[in-house]
Amino acid sequence: MVRSIGLVTRQSWFLPVVLVGISAVSSWEFACITPFVAFAVAAGYVLSAWAAVLTVMAIWLVNQAIGFGVLGYPWTVDTILWGSAIGAAALLAAFLACATLRLGLRNNVTAIGAAFVSAFGAYEGGLFVVTFALGGQDAFTPAIVGHVALLNLGWTVGLIGTYEILRYRGAIPEERRRASSAPLLV
Repeated sequence: MVRSIGLVTRQSWFLPVVLVGISAVSSWEFACITPFVAFAVAAGYVLSAWAAVLTVMAIWLVNQAIGFGVLGYPWTVDTILWGSAIGAAALLAAFLACATLRLGLRNNVTAIGAAFVSAFGAYEGGLFVVTFALGGQDAFTPAIVGHVALLNLGWTVGLIGTYEILRYRGAIPEERRRASSAPLLV
């Protein structure tokens, strides 16, 4: 059984599709607070840098499709601008997570922690800057930002932990992890 799963997990499309699928489910549950930082860090950890950025872009697109098509987000200029800002912040988070993960830190926990901090700072900072144009600064209280941080941290641990368990059990080939540590600009 593990052997047949391994054949599927060797496919280059497998992990991005899994991350996008998981994010689609999370979009129904969390709507506006989909854990984009967690997906950015996890994608950066398991994929090449460009595959990670493209995967985060796909995650954002699916989130927006669910939001506007299923959850009934209003088709207003503000909503569309906020959606675009979230997408830009998620891409910035993915890029910084990938860059941080490729700094050469030898301890995976330290590397993931640093990637999380840089990605979360970029994501939340980017969105906070947008509030000066679109309003909504009241959503950046310490309690709300802390809740979003804990949500993203939990998802990061869950996504990467599940990946590592599957890799350890042989369901995900070892070369998948080695391939993800390639330099950012390759």
